Amino acid sequence: MIRRPLASATLIGAIAAFGITPTTAQTSCGPREQLVKLLADQYKEDPVGIGLAQPGQVLEVFASSKGSWTMVMTLPDGKACLIATGDNWEMVTKIKGNPA
Repeated sequence: MIRRPLASATLIGAIAAFGITPTTAQTSCGPREQLVKLLADQYKEDPVGIGLAQPGQVLEVFASSKGSWTMVMTLPDGKACLIATGDNWEMVTKIKGNPA
């Protein structure tokens, strides 16, 4: 789908405009507060999942009701990095007692 690559490029451009600096061609980093605000304001993405990745590092998934999603890794110093984006996010509910 063409929409998401264009949205990803737009997101990276918007992040750069907020002073969030690119660390690689696919990753942009900056203050977490700015990245979270950008995801909410521009993409209507809110947190849907969170977990501890390595000591002090937090992985978050943000998603919108339209299916766009973004993964963000936050480091102990408060710097957050965009690590992946995509479309067609679906929430999966585990049924109690179901091993899958």
